[in-house]
Amino acid sequence: MASATTPGHTGRAQLILRGGTVIDGSGAAPRRADVAVEGGRIAAVGELSGWRADEEVDAAGCAVAPGFIDVHTHDDRAALANPAMDFKVSQGVTTVIAGNCGISLAPFRPGESFPEPTALLGGPDEFFPTVAAYRAALDRAPPALNLGLLTGHGMLRVEALGRDFDRAAGPQEIDAMGTRLREALAEGSLGLSSGLDYPNSCAASTDEVVALARHISDASNALYVSHIRDEGDEVMEALEEAFAIGRGADLPVVISHHKCAGPKNHGRSRETLAAIDAAAEGQAVGLDVYPYTASSTVLLADHAAEATDVLIGTSEPHPEAAGRWLEDIVAEWGCGQAEAIERLKPAGAIYFQMADEDLERILAHPRTMVGSDGLPGMAHPHPRLWGTFPRVLGRYVRDKGLLSLEQAVHKMTGLPARTYRLVDRGLIQPGYFADLTVFDPATIVDRATYEDPERPADGIRQVLVNGTPVWASDGTTGERPGRFLARAEATA
Repeated sequence: MASATTPGHTGRAQLILRGGTVIDGSGAAPRRADVAVEGGRIAAVGELSGWRADEEVDAAGCAVAPGFIDVHTHDDRAALANPAMDFKVSQGVTTVIAGNCGISLAPFRPGESFPEPTALLGGPDEFFPTVAAYRAALDRAPPALNLGLLTGHGMLRVEALGRDFDRAAGPQEIDAMGTRLREALAEGSLGLSSGLDYPNSCAASTDEVVALARHISDASNALYVSHIRDEGDEVMEALEEAFAIGRGADLPVVISHHKCAGPKNHGRSRETLAAIDAAAEGQAVGLDVYPYTASSTVLLADHAAEATDVLIGTSEPHPEAAGRWLEDIVAEWGCGQAEAIERLKPAGAIYFQMADEDLERILAHPRTMVGSDGLPGMAHPHPRLWGTFPRVLGRYVRDKGLLSLEQAVHKMTGLPARTYRLVDRGLIQPGYFADLTVFDPATIVDRATYEDPERPADGIRQVLVNGTPVWASDGTTGERPGRFLARAEATA
């Protein structure tokens, strides 16, 4: 395959994107170039006036970038239930990493225990006993985009400990979890994720997680991805624990949705980012962030206590509460906040608890990737589910100048592909898979809001997954060319 052409050179392709500004995902400066696609891969990049194609797309005035990689999702179930994945492809996303925060749809045999936040992904009968079974389901009914899967520590704990998950696991239980984890890695899982802040995992000791993670120390290209134990007052201690787990198991570490939660912790990103940089001098460390100052997860009293406002996203016993402020519900019911929370549960919520200065500092950090952390199962979801990537490109690149276009695209493409070892993805380069996003830098903007969270963004012109168009300006194409992206094996 050719990387560029000289005048007079000719070729044939299925599709050519003509006249766009290529932002190749490496962080290099943009350049004007044509991009040819053949057989699901990029055939050539450069001056392709001599080339012909079955279809040509005029990309003049637009940026042509690798498809965005959403490194932090809970799309495990959504990829099967809503295979068009319109809330992601409408943002230019072509690959999602699911199974984050210690919660994964596979492998998991629920048994009699089903604690929070397990239900974020579905009911007990919607999980898969093995990664192989989940992968087979995706193969039978592929989604519009690619999906890589992490294995959730929380699921392994509940499976091994049952209802006794509120204690540290013993050696035999760790070995049982380790067997399941090794099986998952062999079947294509990308690594281990944890959610040490959640009820099903908070009793786990550091030693437990290290011992479990050591079961995959010899697996090539595996990672440890952590929703750390505390993102508020004890954020520094929680970061150090994540680094220690990575060192103890000899695995790269990714810090999930990094933040400094609660008003008294605003500004502490100076400390946390310095700690991440210091740790990275001796081990592989990365992080991701979403471009909003509100978080979202299951409704928990301690989370609500740290927030200035709480918006209810969903409630099983009170579905009418979705989209309402918790303080209004408390006033209407004439009870305390703790009682209202218990009456609403099981429920999900949006918590306003971060500062713009921390968000911008974290987003601008060179190690930071972009992840939406959206929850597609919520009746009234956080707007990040539909708006994350256009928000970065519109608000933080064009409007605020926090990042250059090439820096932002690198955080969404080349950097995550390298971190998660996604072979032949994340760059516009001949031979790479043709996951491509065409957008207008002058108009791209998120439209989803906290009041109206399910609005598609503006400015995404076309999205290709494995060379097949899945999104155009007028909506989804109906094509479903996505693939399960298994962990890359060691290469010589």
